[in-house]
Amino acid sequence: MRLIFGLLVSSVLLSSCQESAKKVQSFSTGEKTSQSISEMPDQAAPNTHHVKVKEILQTSSYTYLFVTENSEEFWIAVRKLDAKIGDDVYYQQALPMKDFKSKELDRVFENVLFIQGNTSTPPTANETKKIPAKKMPPKVDKKIAGIQVNATTGGISIAELFKNKDQYAGQKVKVSGQVVKINNGIMGKNWIHIQDGTADADNYDLTLTTQDKANMGDIISIEGTVYLNKDFGAGYSYDLIIEEAIVK
Repeated sequence: MRLIFGLLVSSVLLSSCQESAKKVQSFSTGEKTSQSISEMPDQAAPNTHHVKVKEILQTSSYTYLFVTENSEEFWIAVRKLDAKIGDDVYYQQALPMKDFKSKELDRVFENVLFIQGNTSTPPTANETKKIPAKKMPPKVDKKIAGIQVNATTGGISIAELFKNKDQYAGQKVKVSGQVVKINNGIMGKNWIHIQDGTADADNYDLTLTTQDKANMGDIISIEGTVYLNKDFGAGYSYDLIIEEAIVK
């Protein structure tokens, strides 16, 4: 009887020890798994483009690169960069532009991608979270009081332009106004907002892009081409904008 009881106790103790060993092993394995995950290197960021530089054109603010990706060849534009033939460029964010003219190069690019956040090494998923999206020039959301600028000879007012925008679409126009906002060097252009004191309903602010420069508060006359429903991507579009403007 004592022998049987002893065997039962030994069996229970052995089973308990084995169960404890399993728990220790399980905990140890879990700890190792947790440690290995935390020590894993950052994963490569998704949707990353990798291009090779074949040709380089420099301007004062931008570097234009003719690149290859797989079997495709195309132009991209990045902020001024000391690039060399054969360099690797990685990017995720790009804004396509058609028939873009570089005044400095005196050249029209049929298609060019303006790149944001380009790197020379593959970006990781963690790194791309830190890259802020570059904002497009914000629109002026209020009419500035006290502005009164008359149209020059052969020119039209901002109210007239918006009121008959379909008539002026694709045409060159002359408009005068006071500079109320400036954003220079975005996508290779300077973005200027002018007001002349006139308005068609809520349309009192005219946005134009140019290679020329102006100062806040300047009274300027511009001549450029009217574009309607121009979409620059990133959720930013204009019902009416003047492009390729010459500031006088």
